[in-house]
Formats: sequence, structure tokens, C-alpha cells
Amino acid sequence: MLELPAIILTCVSIFGFINHRYLKLPITVGLVLMALISALIVLGIDSIAPVLGVSETVQIWLDEIDFNRTLMHGMLSFLLFAGALHVDLETLIESKIRVGTLATIGVILSTIINGSGFYFLCHLFGIQIDYLLCLIFGAVVSPTDPVAVLALLKRVKIPKKLEATVAGESLFNDGVAVVVYSILVTLAFGASIGGGGHALGASAVVGLFIREAFGGALLGIVCGYFAFLLMRRMDDYVIEVITTIALVTGAYTIALHLHISGPIAMVVAGVFIGNTGRRLAMSEETKSHVTQFWHLVDEILNAALFVLIGFQIIMLSYQASILVISVLCVPLAVGARWLAVFAPLQVLSRFVEKPRGDVVILTWAGLRGGISVALALSLPDISAKPLILTATYTVVVFSILIQGLTIEKVIRWAQGIER
Repeated sequence: MLELPAIILTCVSIFGFINHRYLKLPITVGLVLMALISALIVLGIDSIAPVLGVSETVQIWLDEIDFNRTLMHGMLSFLLFAGALHVDLETLIESKIRVGTLATIGVILSTIINGSGFYFLCHLFGIQIDYLLCLIFGAVVSPTDPVAVLALLKRVKIPKKLEATVAGESLFNDGVAVVVYSILVTLAFGASIGGGGHALGASAVVGLFIREAFGGALLGIVCGYFAFLLMRRMDDYVIEVITTIALVTGAYTIALHLHISGPIAMVVAGVFIGNTGRRLAMSEETKSHVTQFWHLVDEILNAALFVLIGFQIIMLSYQASILVISVLCVPLAVGARWLAVFAPLQVLSRFVEKPRGDVVILTWAGLRGGISVALALSLPDISAKPLILTATYTVVVFSILIQGLTIEKVIRWAQGIER
């Protein structure tokens, strides 16, 4: 049972050492790059000596991990809570209109643009695919991954309000994107996510969206407040740390059973405990231990996740037309992100102050990550799945490696700052 965690953590340790000692890249970029190179070496060995079946062995190992279940039903709850703990509520409230608009209208707009562009590319290369499946792809590549974005913000300095918008949007838009994805999957396959396997009308779709999104937020507030009451009535950092773990695992489990948004519940609970809970329910000693504990959880799971992302290249399709479409999906995803940011902020600029370079920075800082890969992997075994997975992975790798490495230069350029 400990074999898979042992392999992953050993890879993290070795790759982390090589990156720290020689590459000196940002840790997320370094880990993905090292895992990617290792996976390519495995594929190379397999092409030279197929009798060894190395890639098949690694693929069986990856199947055993079940990336989708590991991330969406496990790691994600801890990562979102840990990230939300550090969000300043006051600054988030100041940016609430921008964050709310980008996390809802922006995600929906991005889904439509990416989906329509994907549909056009597929038919251009003679691949017949339903438009609804293309919209699913659009939903898969629309969320900016909070893990990647928050890791980015630890090393890149941007204005406080803009940082709150980037962090807040990344924390909330993945929850919204998962809800949109769930609805589209229900429409496409009749998979029961509260839909009972029947076709959904427009009112049912809206009802399902409201139930999942607002239900998740309400659950996060209720569970967060209950944990807050317990922590306020004691001063024992060990039990209080355990209480935060119970909050994460308990609330996320309830969300899964009630078919409401677990990610949104985690973000709301994390922001509540990180602000109100830290201020009114924790001693200085408890604050220190809770902060350090969740910082370590964040870093360890973060590292493991990006190593797993790098290894997923073994699962991809290498058909020529699929590879070409996947490469073309990179500028499509960047362009869709720009439009999904520009259009809402252009409307809001009449009412809300517009920081310099915000559209460019929000576009390039919108890194995709593990959530997109997990959603693509969770699709049923349909003929279009290899195409969607390969295109998604290409967008994610470009996002982490290229955007992640160049974001500091882009920020300086957007804000007119000389090096």
C-alpha cells in the first residue's frame, strides 16, 4: 500500500535535489520538467527495446494511482484549504466584483471560446466530434489552477489588489469550472450528478449550477463556523490542528455525498478560518503551528502533484493529427483566456478602478494545472478522450513551463518596470 506514495516521494526528493543543485528553476517548473524528461526517457527506452515493456509498467502504475480520484477526491481539498488560509479577506472583499465576475462569467466565456475553437480545429483536420464534447474540453482548460497560481505568487511581486484578484479568482474559478464540467458531462452522457440520467432543460441546468455553487459556499461557512466555535473554546494547538484537518476531510466528504461543490466549500472554509478563526480563535502558539502545518502540507502535496503531472505524458495519444490539434490549442487557450479576462474587465472598468497591465498579467498568470488533467482523465472511455486528454496536457505543460518561467518578465513589461 505504501509502494506508490514511496515512489512518488522518492521522485520528488530526487527531482527536487537536481533542481535545487543544478537547474535552479522555480520548484513547480523544475519538478514538472524533470518528471517530463523522465517519462520521455521511459518512452525512448520502450521504442528502442519494446520487449522490456517499461512504459506499459509505468502506465499500469499511473492507472493504479487514479489521478482523477487522487486529486479531485483527496489532494484538492487540502490544497485549496491551505491556499485559502493565506488569502486576506479584507483585500478579497475589495476585489470581490472582479473576482466574482472572472470566476463565473469569465469561466463560462472561456468555456464557450475554447470549445468553439476546438470544434473548428477538429473539423479542420477531419475529426468528427460533437459540439457538446468540445464544450467539455473548453470547461476542462478554463480554470486557472490555484496550486500553480499560488505557487507563482510566492515568488512574483505584483500590486496587492491585483494579487488578491489573481489569487481569489484562481481559488474560486476552479470550483465554478468543476460545476460547469459536471453539468456538461450530465448533458452529454446522462451521468447522474443530480440529473438522474435524464436530459436537463435550461431551468434544470441553472438550478443545478446554483445548488452546487451556492450549496458549496453555504457548506463551507457552516462547517468553518462550527470548527471556529470548537477552536475558540480551547487552547491546545495539537487538537486545533486536528480540528482543521477534520474540517477539510469532513466538509469535503459531505460535499461529495450531497453533490455540491467541495472545492468552493474548501475555499470559503479556508478564508473564514484563515481570517476570522486566526484572529479570534487562536493563540499565537496555535497560529504558528496551524500556519506551519498547512504550509508543509501545501508544499508536499504541491510537489507530488506536479511530479504526477509530468508523468502523465505516457498516457497520451501520439497520432499526428491529434498532436497538431493539441499544439494549436495552446494559442487558442491563451487567446480565450485573454478574451475571458478582457471582456468582463472592460465592462467593469466603468465602475471599478483598473490597475495598469491587469489584463495582460491576469492572462499570462492564469496557469493551468492538475485540475485540468484530472477532469480530462475523468471522462468516460469515449473515442474523443485521447484527443481531449492530449490537447489538455499540451495546454497545461505550456502553461507551467513557458508561462511559469516568463511571468516575471511579462509583469515588468505590463507595468512598465525596467529591470
